[in-house]
Amino acid sequence: MTVQTIDLNFQGVAGVIASSVFDTGDGLAVVDTGPGSTLDALETGLAGLGATLSDVRHVLLTHIHFDHAGAAGTVLERVPQARAYVHERGAAHLSRPERLLASATQIYGEHMDTLWGAMQPIDPQRLTVLSGGETLTLGNQAVRVLYTPGHAVHHVAYHAGDDLFLGDVGGIRLDAAQTPRAPTPPPDINLDAWRDSLSTLETLDARTLHLAHFGAYPNTPAHWAGLRATMTADAERIRAGLEAGHTPEAITDAFTEDLMHELKLEDPTLPARYDFACPPWMSVQGLIRYWQRRAARGTA
Repeated sequence: MTVQTIDLNFQGVAGVIASSVFDTGDGLAVVDTGPGSTLDALETGLAGLGATLSDVRHVLLTHIHFDHAGAAGTVLERVPQARAYVHERGAAHLSRPERLLASATQIYGEHMDTLWGAMQPIDPQRLTVLSGGETLTLGNQAVRVLYTPGHAVHHVAYHAGDDLFLGDVGGIRLDAAQTPRAPTPPPDINLDAWRDSLSTLETLDARTLHLAHFGAYPNTPAHWAGLRATMTADAERIRAGLEAGHTPEAITDAFTEDLMHELKLEDPTLPARYDFACPPWMSVQGLIRYWQRRAARGTA
Protein backbone atom coordinates (compact mmCIF):
# COMPACT_ATOMS: atom_id res chain seq x y z
CA MET A 1 0.00 0.00 0.00
CA THR A 2 1.34 3.39 -0.98
CA VAL A 3 0.38 6.31 1.26
CA GLN A 4 0.70 9.91 0.09
CA THR A 5 0.95 12.89 2.44
CA ILE A 6 -0.89 15.99 1.29
CA ASP A 7 0.27 19.27 2.82
CA LEU A 8 -2.83 21.36 3.45
CA ASN A 9 -0.78 24.56 3.71
CA PHE A 10 -2.81 25.83 6.65
CA GLN A 11 -3.01 29.64 6.55
CA GLY A 12 -0.47 29.54 3.74
CA VAL A 13 2.15 27.83 5.92
CA ALA A 14 3.68 24.54 4.81
CA GLY A 15 4.22 21.61 7.14
CA VAL A 16 1.46 22.31 9.68
CA ILE A 17 -1.55 20.10 8.83
CA ALA A 18 -1.48 16.97 6.69
CA SER A 19 -3.98 14.58 5.21
CA SER A 20 -2.94 11.04 4.32
CA VAL A 21 -4.33 9.38 1.20
CA PHE A 22 -4.23 5.81 -0.08
CA ASP A 23 -6.01 3.77 -2.73
CA THR A 24 -8.27 1.06 -1.35
CA GLY A 25 -9.23 -0.51 -4.67
CA ASP A 26 -12.67 0.96 -3.96
CA GLY A 27 -11.76 4.60 -4.37
CA LEU A 28 -9.45 6.69 -2.23
CA ALA A 29 -9.32 6.81 1.54
CA VAL A 30 -8.46 10.14 3.15
CA VAL A 31 -7.32 10.10 6.76
CA ASP A 32 -8.34 13.46 8.29
CA THR A 33 -9.63 15.96 5.76
CA GLY A 34 -8.30 18.99 7.60
CA PRO A 35 -10.43 22.09 8.18
CA GLY A 36 -12.87 23.61 5.73
CA SER A 37 -10.45 26.47 5.14
CA THR A 38 -7.94 24.11 3.49
CA LEU A 39 -10.31 22.14 1.28
CA ASP A 40 -8.86 23.80 -1.85
CA ALA A 41 -5.41 22.60 -0.81
CA LEU A 42 -6.74 19.06 -0.35
CA GLU A 43 -8.19 19.19 -3.87
CA THR A 44 -4.90 20.54 -5.24
CA GLY A 45 -3.02 17.75 -3.49
CA LEU A 46 -5.35 15.14 -4.93
CA ALA A 47 -4.88 16.64 -8.39
CA GLY A 48 -1.13 16.21 -7.92
CA LEU A 49 -1.81 12.51 -7.47
CA GLY A 50 -3.90 12.38 -10.63
CA ALA A 51 -7.16 12.25 -8.68
CA THR A 52 -10.08 14.47 -7.74
CA LEU A 53 -12.34 14.81 -4.74
CA SER A 54 -14.89 12.64 -6.56
CA ASP A 55 -12.47 9.70 -6.26
CA VAL A 56 -12.75 9.73 -2.46
CA ARG A 57 -14.91 6.98 -0.99
CA HIS A 58 -13.69 6.71 2.62
CA VAL A 59 -13.06 9.58 5.05
CA LEU A 60 -11.28 8.15 8.08
CA LEU A 61 -11.36 10.62 10.96
CA THR A 62 -9.02 10.22 13.91
CA HIS A 63 -11.10 12.73 15.88
CA ILE A 64 -13.45 15.63 15.30
CA HIS A 65 -11.33 18.68 16.09
CA PHE A 66 -11.58 21.31 13.35
CA ASP A 67 -8.03 20.85 12.08
CA HIS A 68 -8.78 17.18 11.42
CA ALA A 69 -12.46 16.89 10.55
CA GLY A 70 -13.71 20.37 9.68
CA ALA A 71 -13.99 19.71 5.95
CA ALA A 72 -15.49 16.22 6.26
CA GLY A 73 -19.09 17.35 5.89
CA THR A 74 -18.32 19.36 2.76
CA VAL A 75 -16.45 16.43 1.22
CA LEU A 76 -19.43 14.16 1.78
CA GLU A 77 -21.78 16.83 0.46
CA ARG A 78 -19.79 17.00 -2.76
CA VAL A 79 -19.19 13.26 -3.08
CA PRO A 80 -22.45 11.36 -2.55
CA GLN A 81 -20.70 7.97 -2.73
CA ALA A 82 -18.33 8.73 0.17
CA ARG A 83 -18.68 7.66 3.81
CA ALA A 84 -17.08 9.01 6.97
CA TYR A 85 -15.77 6.90 9.86
CA VAL A 86 -15.61 8.31 13.39
CA HIS A 87 -15.61 7.21 17.02
CA GLU A 88 -19.01 6.90 18.68
CA ARG A 89 -18.25 9.72 21.14
CA GLY A 90 -17.69 12.16 18.28
CA ALA A 91 -20.35 11.07 15.83
CA ALA A 92 -23.20 13.22 17.18
CA HIS A 93 -21.08 16.35 16.87
CA LEU A 94 -20.50 15.68 13.17
CA SER A 95 -24.22 15.31 12.56
CA ARG A 96 -25.10 18.33 14.71
CA PRO A 97 -22.00 20.56 14.88
CA GLU A 98 -23.74 23.57 16.44
CA ARG A 99 -22.34 23.03 19.95
CA LEU A 100 -18.88 22.37 18.58
CA LEU A 101 -19.01 25.57 16.55
CA ALA A 102 -20.33 27.61 19.46
CA SER A 103 -17.62 26.34 21.77
CA ALA A 104 -14.86 27.07 19.27
CA THR A 105 -16.27 30.52 18.55
CA GLN A 106 -15.78 31.40 22.22
CA ILE A 107 -12.06 30.73 21.71
CA TYR A 108 -11.45 32.03 18.19
CA GLY A 109 -14.15 34.68 17.88
CA GLU A 110 -14.06 36.64 14.65
CA HIS A 111 -11.20 34.51 13.36
CA MET A 112 -13.29 31.32 13.19
CA ASP A 113 -14.07 31.47 9.48
CA THR A 114 -10.58 32.51 8.42
CA LEU A 115 -8.96 29.77 10.49
CA TRP A 116 -11.33 26.87 10.03
CA GLY A 117 -13.86 27.68 7.32
CA ALA A 118 -17.26 26.01 7.10
CA MET A 119 -18.17 22.81 8.95
CA GLN A 120 -21.17 21.17 7.32
CA PRO A 121 -23.31 18.60 9.17
CA ILE A 122 -23.12 14.97 8.06
CA ASP A 123 -26.18 12.79 7.58
CA PRO A 124 -25.96 10.09 10.30
CA GLN A 125 -26.76 7.50 7.62
CA ARG A 126 -23.43 8.29 6.00
CA LEU A 127 -21.40 7.77 9.16
CA THR A 128 -19.82 4.50 10.16
CA VAL A 129 -19.68 4.77 13.95
CA LEU A 130 -16.69 3.13 15.60
CA SER A 131 -15.93 1.98 19.11
CA GLY A 132 -12.43 0.62 18.53
CA GLY A 133 -11.39 -2.95 17.87
CA GLU A 134 -13.12 -3.20 14.51
CA THR A 135 -11.41 -4.25 11.31
CA LEU A 136 -12.82 -2.35 8.36
CA THR A 137 -12.73 -3.84 4.88
CA LEU A 138 -12.26 -0.94 2.49
CA GLY A 139 -11.95 -2.32 -1.00
CA ASN A 140 -8.92 -4.60 -0.83
CA GLN A 141 -7.52 -3.01 2.34
CA ALA A 142 -8.08 -4.23 5.87
CA VAL A 143 -7.97 -1.30 8.29
CA ARG A 144 -7.86 -1.97 12.01
CA VAL A 145 -9.43 0.63 14.30
CA LEU A 146 -7.79 1.32 17.67
CA TYR A 147 -9.43 3.39 20.38
CA THR A 148 -6.71 5.80 21.52
CA PRO A 149 -8.01 8.38 24.01
CA GLY A 150 -5.77 10.86 25.78
CA HIS A 151 -5.76 13.83 23.44
CA ALA A 152 -9.52 13.47 23.04
CA VAL A 153 -12.08 11.02 24.39
CA HIS A 154 -13.19 10.29 20.82
CA HIS A 155 -9.75 9.68 19.31
CA VAL A 156 -8.96 6.61 17.21
CA ALA A 157 -5.93 5.48 15.22
CA TYR A 158 -5.97 3.35 12.08
CA HIS A 159 -3.58 0.49 11.28
CA ALA A 160 -3.41 -0.66 7.67
CA GLY A 161 -0.59 -2.96 6.63
CA ASP A 162 2.73 -1.26 7.33
CA ASP A 163 1.09 2.09 8.07
CA LEU A 164 -0.19 3.56 11.30
CA PHE A 165 -2.29 6.72 11.12
CA LEU A 166 -2.05 8.51 14.46
CA GLY A 167 -3.87 11.83 14.25
CA ASP A 168 -2.66 13.65 17.38
CA VAL A 169 -2.06 10.72 19.73
CA GLY A 170 1.37 10.17 18.16
CA GLY A 171 2.39 13.72 18.98
CA ILE A 172 3.49 16.82 17.11
CA ARG A 173 6.68 16.28 15.11
CA LEU A 174 7.47 18.89 12.49
CA ASP A 175 10.67 17.31 11.20
CA ALA A 176 12.98 14.41 11.90
CA ALA A 177 15.19 16.47 14.22
CA GLN A 178 12.34 17.21 16.61
CA THR A 179 11.44 15.04 19.58
CA PRO A 180 7.66 14.39 19.42
CA ARG A 181 5.56 16.40 21.86
CA ALA A 182 1.98 15.94 23.01
CA PRO A 183 -0.57 18.57 21.93
CA THR A 184 -2.68 19.15 25.04
CA PRO A 185 -5.48 21.64 24.37
CA PRO A 186 -8.64 21.52 26.51
CA PRO A 187 -11.05 20.02 27.29
CA ASP A 188 -10.34 16.26 27.14
CA ILE A 189 -6.67 15.82 28.05
CA ASN A 190 -6.10 12.64 30.06
CA LEU A 191 -2.43 11.73 30.31
CA ASP A 192 -3.12 8.40 32.02
CA ALA A 193 -5.34 7.30 29.13
CA TRP A 194 -2.81 8.72 26.66
CA ARG A 195 0.00 6.60 28.11
CA ASP A 196 -2.23 3.53 27.87
CA SER A 197 -2.87 4.40 24.22
CA LEU A 198 0.87 4.66 23.58
CA SER A 199 1.38 1.25 25.17
CA THR A 200 -1.05 -0.18 22.61
CA LEU A 201 0.35 1.66 19.62
CA GLU A 202 4.05 1.12 20.17
CA THR A 203 3.65 -2.67 20.06
CA LEU A 204 1.99 -2.73 16.62
CA ASP A 205 3.75 -4.14 13.60
CA ALA A 206 3.97 -1.03 11.43
CA ARG A 207 6.86 0.52 9.56
CA THR A 208 5.59 4.06 9.11
CA LEU A 209 3.89 6.53 11.44
CA HIS A 210 1.65 9.14 9.85
CA LEU A 211 1.12 12.31 11.90
CA ALA A 212 -1.36 15.03 11.10
CA HIS A 213 1.22 17.51 12.44
CA PHE A 214 3.25 16.64 10.39
CA GLY A 215 4.22 13.95 7.95
CA ALA A 216 5.49 10.38 7.85
CA TYR A 217 8.31 8.95 9.99
CA PRO A 218 9.83 5.51 10.56
CA ASN A 219 8.27 3.63 13.45
CA THR A 220 11.13 3.54 15.95
CA PRO A 221 11.30 3.05 19.72
CA ALA A 222 12.90 6.50 19.92
CA HIS A 223 9.71 8.15 18.68
CA TRP A 224 7.59 6.64 21.43
CA ALA A 225 10.20 7.12 24.14
CA GLY A 226 10.67 10.75 23.17
CA LEU A 227 6.94 11.42 23.22
CA ARG A 228 6.57 9.83 26.65
CA ALA A 229 9.49 11.84 28.03
CA THR A 230 8.35 15.23 26.74
CA MET A 231 4.74 14.57 27.74
CA THR A 232 5.80 13.88 31.31
CA ALA A 233 8.22 16.80 31.47
CA ASP A 234 5.68 19.28 30.09
CA ALA A 235 2.98 18.09 32.48
CA GLU A 236 5.30 18.29 35.48
CA ARG A 237 6.22 21.87 34.61
CA ILE A 238 2.57 22.82 34.78
CA ARG A 239 2.01 20.93 38.03
CA ALA A 240 5.01 22.63 39.62
CA GLY A 241 3.67 26.04 38.63
CA LEU A 242 0.26 25.29 40.08
CA GLU A 243 1.72 23.97 43.33
CA ALA A 244 3.84 27.10 43.61
CA GLY A 245 0.71 29.24 43.33
CA HIS A 246 1.71 30.88 40.06
CA THR A 247 -0.93 32.51 37.88
CA PRO A 248 -1.92 30.87 34.59
CA GLU A 249 -0.23 33.75 32.79
CA ALA A 250 3.05 33.18 34.64
CA ILE A 251 2.84 29.43 34.07
CA THR A 252 2.24 30.01 30.35
CA ASP A 253 5.17 32.40 30.04
CA ALA A 254 7.57 30.03 31.80
CA PHE A 255 6.34 27.00 29.88
CA THR A 256 6.66 28.78 26.54
CA GLU A 257 10.18 29.97 27.32
CA ASP A 258 11.34 26.48 28.28
CA LEU A 259 9.61 24.84 25.30
CA MET A 260 11.03 27.26 22.76
CA HIS A 261 14.52 26.89 24.21
CA GLU A 262 14.37 23.10 23.89
CA LEU A 263 13.03 23.26 20.35
CA LYS A 264 15.72 25.74 19.30
CA LEU A 265 18.39 23.32 20.47
CA GLU A 266 16.97 20.71 18.10
CA ASP A 267 16.63 23.07 15.12
CA PRO A 268 16.74 26.90 15.10
CA THR A 269 13.69 27.03 12.82
CA LEU A 270 11.49 24.90 15.08
CA PRO A 271 10.26 27.47 17.64
CA ALA A 272 8.38 29.65 15.15
CA ARG A 273 7.01 26.65 13.28
CA TYR A 274 5.89 24.87 16.44
CA ASP A 275 4.32 28.00 17.89
CA PHE A 276 2.11 28.19 14.80
CA ALA A 277 1.29 24.47 14.64
CA CYS A 278 0.60 24.00 18.37
CA PRO A 279 0.30 27.29 20.30
CA PRO A 280 1.83 26.74 23.76
CA TRP A 281 -0.91 28.65 25.56
CA MET A 282 -3.46 26.07 24.41
CA SER A 283 -1.33 23.20 25.67
CA VAL A 284 -0.96 24.96 29.02
CA GLN A 285 -4.72 25.43 29.31
CA GLY A 286 -5.32 21.74 28.72
CA LEU A 287 -2.71 20.64 31.26
CA ILE A 288 -3.97 23.07 33.90
CA ARG A 289 -7.44 21.62 33.44
CA TYR A 290 -6.03 18.09 33.66
CA TRP A 291 -4.27 18.73 36.97
CA GLN A 292 -7.21 20.64 38.44
CA ARG A 293 -9.60 17.80 37.60
CA ARG A 294 -7.25 15.26 39.17
CA ALA A 295 -7.02 17.42 42.30
CA ALA A 296 -10.81 17.66 42.48
CA ARG A 297 -11.03 13.87 42.32
CA GLY A 298 -8.30 13.53 44.94
CA THR A 299 -5.95 11.72 42.54
CA ALA A 300 -3.32 14.41 41.98
